[in-house]
Amino acid sequence: MNKLIASLFGIGYIKGGGTYASIFTCVVLYFLWQVPAVLMPLPNVLIGLAILLIGIYTGNKVEPFWGKDSYRVVIDEVAGMWITMLFVPVNNIKLLVAGLILFRFFDMVKPLGVRRMEALKGGLGVMMDDVLAGVYANITLQVLVFSGLLK
Repeated sequence: MNKLIASLFGIGYIKGGGTYASIFTCVVLYFLWQVPAVLMPLPNVLIGLAILLIGIYTGNKVEPFWGKDSYRVVIDEVAGMWITMLFVPVNNIKLLVAGLILFRFFDMVKPLGVRRMEALKGGLGVMMDDVLAGVYANITLQVLVFSGLLK
């Protein structure tokens, strides 16, 4: 079960699984936007926290089998993408696509300490680099939205 969750039901086995997991998260977010009560600030933060904790737990469990920060583990991309879209105006496909692009950029380039997060042990290291990439993507997206450059 831990391998199934960590790989997001097998998406992690596909070449480019991190991108596919991020896209999957965007699709889930889009459909959740249709149920506004789910994405109110408190439930949204709690869902993100739950994803983070589950990711740390499953990352710890699969590391002995798959090695440190295996490409198969993509629940970290789910957490990072979720954080990217926290507190962003909902029901806007342009913002969702921009968030996806920004998150994948920060996740792949790993600037400003993102790579350093990978050095943390176990599931925490697996998750935290994507969490920080999500924070950077969220901040960038918020600046673009509130400056009026992206609507």
